[in-house]
Amino acid sequence: MHVDVSAVPRSPASGKTLLATYTATIFLSAFLLFSVQPMFAKLVLPRLGGSPGVWSVAMVFFQSMLLLGYAYAHLLTARCSIRTAAIIHIAVLVIAFIALPLSIPEGLGVPPESGQTLWLLGLFTAGVGLPFFAVSANGPLLQAWFARSGHAHAADPYFLYGASNIGSFASLILYIIFFEPQFGLSTQTMLWSAGFLALTATIGACALLVLNRTSETTTFGLQKIALSPPTWKLRALWVALAFIPSGLLVAVTAHISTDIAAAPFLWVIPLALFLLTFVLAFQRQQWLPEPLLRKIVPFAAAAVLIELSLSLVLNTAVTVAFHLSFFFLAALYCHTRMVDNRPKAAYLTEFYLLMSLGGVLGGVFASLVAMHLFDTIFEYPILIAAALLARQSIYGGNTSRSMRAGAIALASGAALYVLISGGTIPLPEGAEWILGLQIVLLILGTGQALSYRESEPRAVAFTVLFLPLALLLANLQHDLYSKRTFFGSLSVRTSDEGTHNAMYHGTTLHGAQLISDLGQGTRPKPLTYYHETGAIRASLAAAQERRAGKNRTVGIVGLGTGSLLCHRKPQETWSLYEIDRSVVDLASDPSLFSFVSECGPNSEMVVGDARITLAGEQRGPYDYLLIDAFSSDAIPVHLLTQEALQLYISRLTATGILAIHISNRNMDLRPIVARIALEEGLIARTAFFGGAPLTDDAYAYPNRVMVLARDESHLGPVILDDERWTEPSAEGADLWTDDYSNILKLLLQ
Repeated sequence: MHVDVSAVPRSPASGKTLLATYTATIFLSAFLLFSVQPMFAKLVLPRLGGSPGVWSVAMVFFQSMLLLGYAYAHLLTARCSIRTAAIIHIAVLVIAFIALPLSIPEGLGVPPESGQTLWLLGLFTAGVGLPFFAVSANGPLLQAWFARSGHAHAADPYFLYGASNIGSFASLILYIIFFEPQFGLSTQTMLWSAGFLALTATIGACALLVLNRTSETTTFGLQKIALSPPTWKLRALWVALAFIPSGLLVAVTAHISTDIAAAPFLWVIPLALFLLTFVLAFQRQQWLPEPLLRKIVPFAAAAVLIELSLSLVLNTAVTVAFHLSFFFLAALYCHTRMVDNRPKAAYLTEFYLLMSLGGVLGGVFASLVAMHLFDTIFEYPILIAAALLARQSIYGGNTSRSMRAGAIALASGAALYVLISGGTIPLPEGAEWILGLQIVLLILGTGQALSYRESEPRAVAFTVLFLPLALLLANLQHDLYSKRTFFGSLSVRTSDEGTHNAMYHGTTLHGAQLISDLGQGTRPKPLTYYHETGAIRASLAAAQERRAGKNRTVGIVGLGTGSLLCHRKPQETWSLYEIDRSVVDLASDPSLFSFVSECGPNSEMVVGDARITLAGEQRGPYDYLLIDAFSSDAIPVHLLTQEALQLYISRLTATGILAIHISNRNMDLRPIVARIALEEGLIARTAFFGGAPLTDDAYAYPNRVMVLARDESHLGPVILDDERWTEPSAEGADLWTDDYSNILKLLLQ
């Protein structure tokens, strides 16, 4: 990089204007940069069944594009004059504007049955890649221009990054509480395009202001006289301190949405906290100084590690707050350390480039690599340990002792893991050993927090020993079946009583079977939501009784364990739609569940998102169509829009019944469906019953169902003559469409 000694201020009179223009432009750029993320992710979610995996891949994509944007800004800074850099960058912005408004590219509408991650990355690249790239370069590029302006604060322009992150934080909050509730997606994309155009104009103004204040030379090198470049050790520290919070962001989000409460609204909260830590870390007067954070983080980590290892059952809100508090403090600590070790302004763009590289690597590890390494979200405790080991004091006077203690502890734990997992060390019968190992982990978690105040080597040993023992506990408590897919975490467990096999998606039960029914060659007893006395069974019975003695067609969206197949009658043709191939494989394994093998071995399984497969096939029409595709308690909004219900009704016979299973722990969906039914002129009834005292099986649950038909007579006596079925109210409900939906309103009701 060349030295530019002639970059001196010409006229300090416009200092206030310069600062205001740059601050406003960086704020607007960051606002657009982060508002586009939930907006475009919402556009994409319907293509992949509303899977939380969409958000994880989206974060990796946006981090990767941010890295490319920072590299581009670094190249412009190093190789071009301000005038040339401004011309090139504005040209890129104009080209990106031509590609607006944002939309799903034609030809990428149908995802593949496998390889969804690569397909999704391609969709994001084609749909939002160029505009996002153009906006992502603005932060470091504008700060580098400001550093050359001769302004009183030009020597330390990092405070502008705080303004950038305030814009990012504000965009996420305003998107949740204002833009999403007030505007449809088409309006949102148009507003974003208008903001992009305004940004292009203000970036041009920023370039002109700097050019008017400096003596321009042929290069855009910053003043680097007598400045030594950052050491490779310092550069590696920047990457590591960015890696940990970025990985934790993905891991915490996955843990909350998979293992605690699968509400998509929660996906944005960790990202907002992540941005808030940047705002606080880059303040000139830090909100929480590094020494104080160094003392707090181990105790927050201990609380999370203990909760994870003991599998504590807490209130959902308390548990979420637990994990988010640790994440916030750990991310703030890492970012504070990173800011404390920032270089002079001459190396500003390199600093941001390496910071972005660490963010991408952390995101890739937590969202892509870990999925193939672990059956559970084990990357989370690994990243917790990494946050603890990022403490500055570890690398002080006791560095060699800490490293030696950690190596010995890790080797000992790994050896114990191998010996027990391989059967060399036999385990006692019963569950006492599980409790014993949990107590050991409790001691280690508490010990690391207390020891960080007294003995860094001992604290390091406790931290790294926790990992192999936690993995050992997870594996020895292994499920009958455990697999992570793009669509979430699937597992099959034997009940504590040893009487049932149960299938879980995250923490939500999706089917169970009596073990005594397995291998008997007889029709197994349907349980969970699909038992004989439940509302789902009653809705199916309505269609079966009304067309008794005739051929009937049945469509089920959402396979689960296949329990409902055991209510199948002779002369019925059933088609089952399932988005996740792994669910089909699991349900078809007779050693785990025999509903499919005994009750519907010849039923047709259609793999893919139901709206896409239903719209593009010739099966049906159906006398009965059940929509039961809610993974965990997440709401695939695209399955509950006006356009979706229009599609379902079009796939029914003239007298067919549409049933929608809307049992949910987080929100009441009845008014939403009732509003659409009202708009479409459909008859609607809803019921919630089943389980005890109607049946004595602990795995028979009550369920909430809504049924819709074109005419009241189509519902039949099973529903119309039953006082449990009532007409739902649509009062106060928004009309959900493919363009507009508002989950926040439902969550707050």
